[in-house]
Amino acid sequence: MKLVATTIQGLEEVLAQELVDLGARQVFVQKRAVEFEGDKRLLYRACYELRTAIRVLLPIEHFRVRHESALYSKIKKIDWSQYMNVNQTLAVDGVTNSKYFNHSKYVALKTKDAIVDQFREKFGHRPDVSVIAPTLRINVHINEDQCSVALDASGDSLHRRGYRRETLEAPISEVLAAGMVLLSGWKGNIPLIDPMCGSGTILIEGAMIARRIPPQKYRSAKFGFQNWRDFDAELWNEIKTTADNKIIDAKVPILGFDKDFKAVRVSERNIMVAEQEESITVARQKFEKLERPSQKGVILMNPPYEERLKTGEIEELYQMIGDQFKHEFSGYTAWIISSNMGALKKIGLRASRRFTLFNGPLLCKFHKFELYEGSKKNAH
Repeated sequence: MKLVATTIQGLEEVLAQELVDLGARQVFVQKRAVEFEGDKRLLYRACYELRTAIRVLLPIEHFRVRHESALYSKIKKIDWSQYMNVNQTLAVDGVTNSKYFNHSKYVALKTKDAIVDQFREKFGHRPDVSVIAPTLRINVHINEDQCSVALDASGDSLHRRGYRRETLEAPISEVLAAGMVLLSGWKGNIPLIDPMCGSGTILIEGAMIARRIPPQKYRSAKFGFQNWRDFDAELWNEIKTTADNKIIDAKVPILGFDKDFKAVRVSERNIMVAEQEESITVARQKFEKLERPSQKGVILMNPPYEERLKTGEIEELYQMIGDQFKHEFSGYTAWIISSNMGALKKIGLRASRRFTLFNGPLLCKFHKFELYEGSKKNAH
């Protein structure tokens, strides 16, 4: 089967490597997506084991289209009764980047109309639309005049891992957090610290990577492919069991800190739901007062970007972060994600690696800082 996994812009190469590691063939990186080939086993594994995928799609049709009536008629020509019956429910996600189609919701609406009209003409009544847990989720992607129609194997977005019961304002996506851990190269062999841990997402994704816990282990929602007519329950159970049997104990400290008492409480709750209390420790502590807990380690952090802070305050915050790095964390590697480029400069250190990532709609830089004793010159 030809398949597509979607992701956050900037994580395409990470996702491609994950797919190669799972045994995918013909892996091609696209913008916010990776195309690949595989069988049903790989499709199920991709949904259960990929950390940086948002959705896994099975394309069923591709055609050229330039106006809404053509979209309607071409969607209607697909035999939808081979994918669902009239008593089941559907949902359509539209994505458009085209001068011919301006609104993705309108694309989704025309697609839905074509499908339900086909059922009504064939059977005398039509399937219902359901945004929550539909039997069949359909993805329609239009790029200029090229339209791809796919079945969504994931169902609910794969960033919804199931462990995050509480959040603070503007939490980082689970997929982005996992991507940051993977980009950092941290393998669970030295301590991992998030000194502004918020709701604990980076810590939990780190622990799941270190312990080889499948990212969807705590998910309660069904996957889309479980509603498909060719669903193989025996194969699915075997894949889950095999993946779950690879889980190991974490041997290294994973530590989170935050100055906000509520953040510590929310982190502890999410860590408990994710069953990571033995792997992760969180405590209330301001970063400027934090002492290095070990000789070396990796810092991963998502500090405030600017919202609710005045420009002077945000620059002071980033300057403090840079000072702490220099004075307290020599021997460490630090990674910071931020959309505030001016504030990032206030850290006062030269980044040894730079990635561009998106946190929601915000274009961010993900910078790596090697923290040497004194200065880099003295380290050589």
